[in-house]
Amino acid sequence: MAHESSKTKRQWGDLERSVLTGEGIDIGCGADPVLPGVVPFDVAQGDANEITRHVHRRFDFVYASHCLEHMRDPRAAIAQWWTLVKPGGVLFVIVPDEDLYEQGFWPSRFNADHKWTFTIAKRQSWSPVSVNLLDLAKSLPGGEVLDIRLFDTGYDRQLQSNGQVAGTLPWRAARALGRVAYAFLRLLGFDKSALKRRFLRPVDQTAFPGTLAQIQCIVRKAN
Repeated sequence: MAHESSKTKRQWGDLERSVLTGEGIDIGCGADPVLPGVVPFDVAQGDANEITRHVHRRFDFVYASHCLEHMRDPRAAIAQWWTLVKPGGVLFVIVPDEDLYEQGFWPSRFNADHKWTFTIAKRQSWSPVSVNLLDLAKSLPGGEVLDIRLFDTGYDRQLQSNGQVAGTLPWRAARALGRVAYAFLRLLGFDKSALKRRFLRPVDQTAFPGTLAQIQCIVRKAN
């Protein structure tokens, strides 16, 4: 997602700022690296599924925002990312929340390249490709989960579809139409609730400025 790190950073507090110190790598950063001076790693640098083939050093922090859901095997990919973390360093991962972003639909209505959905922790998921992020974080050898939480800033649950949809717009058209409609309605003085029109459901609320629908997880590696 474009510029998701910049949106997310506005919500961070002391914990996030304290762990993102020293030398870091930003996996899947695109044009929006989390901090100046981080080592960028994206398609131009190689395949993040097999990052250890391309990167041969370790870092104080390994950061990846909205990248894990694109991996062929998130468990194998995150295991490789974990090897890049120095003892005492952290792995900092952000993924879309399956209930807030995918909203009960699979394949994803908003990003056709999503291969997995993520939840913090629940007994059963509607998604056939759901990954429990807490369990995944706990599986990292020598890891301590410092923080895992849902970021839903600006999210309007009245706009959630929860697997119910009246229209049949392709995901690209629905996303584009949502952006145009939101901009138009804002000019007319309406807020997001005006998008509760049947033809716009499901709505990708992350297209709205400042709106988040994601899970953040920070894991520290033992010294």
